[in-house]
Amino acid sequence: MNINIQPRGFRTASAALRRNPRELRKLQKRGLQRIALIGINIIQDRTAEGQGYKDGAFKPYSESYAAFRAEEGRTLTPNLTMSGNMMAAMTSKANHKQAEIFFRGAEESSKAAYNNQTRPFFGFSRDEEQRLLRAFERFIR
Repeated sequence: MNINIQPRGFRTASAALRRNPRELRKLQKRGLQRIALIGINIIQDRTAEGQGYKDGAFKPYSESYAAFRAEEGRTLTPNLTMSGNMMAAMTSKANHKQAEIFFRGAEESSKAAYNNQTRPFFGFSRDEEQRLLRAFERFIR
């Protein structure tokens, strides 16, 4: 997932750093790295609460899977966590143009893709996007 934002304060920072484009690129990269980490925290916190980014609470587990989770001593509230490996594999990378949030490893990526089909969690609502935008704007001021 790529994070693309158009901050208002960016023009101001660009004008101030116009003489040194290398410094502007460094500032953009650091800002986007920070926004990606905030984005990961948003996704992880929301998912742990059993909420998706599209339409509120996740749909309930099937009866058979709920019984299996109960036997294992796990919560019956869908939070996409069995071992914690999938969420722990969420990471990010950034350059001066964009930031990307992704999952390390093929196994965790495939788990995330499957879970995202049945219970959409890997994305941001409009409110969350605005929160990321405001954080980036604060960073570059």
